[in-house]
Amino acid sequence: MRFVRANSLSLFFLALFALALVGQAIAGHAQYNNEQIAHMSETVSFWRYVVSSDFGQAVMENWQSEYLQFTLFIGTTIWLHQRGSPESKPLDDIGTESDARQRVGEHARRDSPMWARARGIRLWMYSNSLLLVMGTIWAGSWFAHSVTGWSAYNADQLAHQEPTVSWLGFVGSAEFWETTLENWQSEFLAVGSMVVLSIYLRQRGSPESKPVGAPHEATGVES
Repeated sequence: MRFVRANSLSLFFLALFALALVGQAIAGHAQYNNEQIAHMSETVSFWRYVVSSDFGQAVMENWQSEYLQFTLFIGTTIWLHQRGSPESKPLDDIGTESDARQRVGEHARRDSPMWARARGIRLWMYSNSLLLVMGTIWAGSWFAHSVTGWSAYNADQLAHQEPTVSWLGFVGSAEFWETTLENWQSEFLAVGSMVVLSIYLRQRGSPESKPVGAPHEATGVES
């Protein structure tokens, strides 16, 4: 119970993720087979659908946009400022900050991670590890989205006796970018809304909100 309480936030979202993914697979399988029946084609089993390009494209299409959102947010909040938002650092703290402020190198404490006391490339990698990993996951999921989408597109082309396209041809197509930008724009809107609305609105007890009594103009840790 102590472990669950100490990790309840991550466990909660992991459980939601698993339930939503299973639900998506079940609903997607039913929808796929309905379309197959409508076109007088063979239906597929649940497990065959789960490993298909159709399901992979649907999953990766959303993953890549979500990880792009967080990658950009992590990177841009280093240098960009929004007065009054708890999602922004105060204007005087813009940038990568001093070694003393970040507790690295000779300023590391006894309880600091080992790599915070390192030098050179190891310190640079650890100092930017969150952005590097999130960016790598985004790039990988974007590539997986393009490959699964390409495979699904060509399967549909063959079913309609139309010519297939190369991977580069698909990535440069309007169809690919229409679905990609459809996801991106919603993520950008969500982040922008959070940054602005949190200036004026509050949620008592949430670390994503300023204290209820904090002035609107208070930014980040200024509150």
